[in-house]
Amino acid sequence: MTKTAVYEALADTFVAEGVDTFFALMGDGNMHFCTALKNRPGVSMFHSRHEHAAVAMAMAYNSATGKVGVASTTCGPGFTQIMTALATAARGRVPLVVFAGEAPIGAKWYHQFIEQAPLALATGTHYISAHAPKRMHIHVREAFHIARYERRPVVIGVPYDVQKEAMPDIGAYAPSSTVVPQLDRLPPSPEKIDALVKKLIAAKAPVILAGKGVVKSGARKEVEELAERTGAILSNTLLARGLFDHNPFSINVSGGFARMVSRDVGAKADFVLSIGASMTYWTTDGGDMYRNAEIAQIDIEPLGLRHGAKVADIYLRADAKLSAQAMLDKLGAKPKTAATIRTPELADRIRDEPVDATNYNIEPGVLDPREVCAELDKVLDKDYDTICGSGHQSFFHTTMRGWDADKYHIMRDFGAIGSGLSYTVGVAAARQNGKVVIFEGDGSVLMHIQELETLQRHGLKCLIIVFNDGAYGSEIHKLRQEGIDDSGAIFGRPDFAGIARGFGLRGETITDVADFPRLFEEYKAGKQAMIWDVPISDKVVTPRMRTTLQKGHGVM
Repeated sequence: MTKTAVYEALADTFVAEGVDTFFALMGDGNMHFCTALKNRPGVSMFHSRHEHAAVAMAMAYNSATGKVGVASTTCGPGFTQIMTALATAARGRVPLVVFAGEAPIGAKWYHQFIEQAPLALATGTHYISAHAPKRMHIHVREAFHIARYERRPVVIGVPYDVQKEAMPDIGAYAPSSTVVPQLDRLPPSPEKIDALVKKLIAAKAPVILAGKGVVKSGARKEVEELAERTGAILSNTLLARGLFDHNPFSINVSGGFARMVSRDVGAKADFVLSIGASMTYWTTDGGDMYRNAEIAQIDIEPLGLRHGAKVADIYLRADAKLSAQAMLDKLGAKPKTAATIRTPELADRIRDEPVDATNYNIEPGVLDPREVCAELDKVLDKDYDTICGSGHQSFFHTTMRGWDADKYHIMRDFGAIGSGLSYTVGVAAARQNGKVVIFEGDGSVLMHIQELETLQRHGLKCLIIVFNDGAYGSEIHKLRQEGIDDSGAIFGRPDFAGIARGFGLRGETITDVADFPRLFEEYKAGKQAMIWDVPISDKVVTPRMRTTLQKGHGVM
């Protein structure tokens, strides 16, 4: 009787965990497992051209579907390539399982050997050394349990030679769903609800700030109604961009990417009720956004200290939806409040005021990125998934309004550029509908330009809008501020349209925003991914960057 190999048994355990899609780059250490898993019925493998990209794709797949992201790399140099992605996943609390090969434990010497566990642990990732075939079921279940329950990345490291051993008969596999606690929503304390309602009623300039927790709990309607009854201004974190854009008293993104009108509201605020937001440094702009306000935080995992700063003055550990409904019940239909912040003049400013009115002398042949985004906001369909790259250009598109907060994806918890294109592949693989658009910078796209071939090979359709300033945008503005030579950060404007066509995709260079409507219709009518190469001025500095430069880069 032929024995089942360990790698075949491992593929079965991943299927039992509900894995239907994974991202990989094959090498000796994972080729048997990847082949076995991809050949299981109902499982799709997307083969990237770089290991970092494979893990970033898996992270994006989680963002788009809510399922555990799954990726695979080989041992040694294949594994060391994914440290940035693992660090980002750990900081972003992304449920992720990476199957990594390890050097064969039976070899007397192996040139790709490296101690992988310490590297993973340094990023905040959990590492499981799976060396005993009889414990493989336990290891896989532990990996998916930790990923799901603790919301963190996990690596299962299996030596190459152990994978080829015969799997012992250890019975049927029990997936992590049998041990992950199925918890009810956490109800709020009635006493805390009473106290928060009193604060809202007494505040003259209250702001209700919603995070991704509001989206996940389905509390959008209740939170908006709470603001309506109390006269509060609505705001949201970057992760929840677009949550209340339909509301005339929503100032949209809070923190570093806030508009001027939003900052003015923040300066006047006397009470901020944060719901489902972890209140990062970026959300409060280092404490500057609501510097005169008392802050209360409602979250299922409130933190007193985050990013070196006190988070709030009042804390309520509870579900966002239950808390908002409890406050509505306490308030009644027509409460009398002290709020005066909502005025017709403020609504006019929110609707009409330019995001940034700073005047720049735009050089011939290039576009103002603010004008680009204003026109894109009119042209692009709002039911698309949107991906935000990192770097200087990442501010401009966040001012666009009316997009679905449930379809917004970013990979920036470690502050690294270069992942946007890979993230787009992951979202496109999840959606399979072509309604995916990324806003990214030229330097970032070039870091993993090889993944255009992945898009072409797998037939994935997406729209890639490249803000091409011919430089590393953040660096040139920081260097210029200090009066230092910026030429080392300038590399010219690559022909991204030509590059796209070289990979067998579609590409256009756009020097007139009037071309956007026609080109968007062309994109929708075609079957392939498309790059829009948009040369932009390197003179336009985002409001966020201007603030950073005034404070001094790196000063928190």
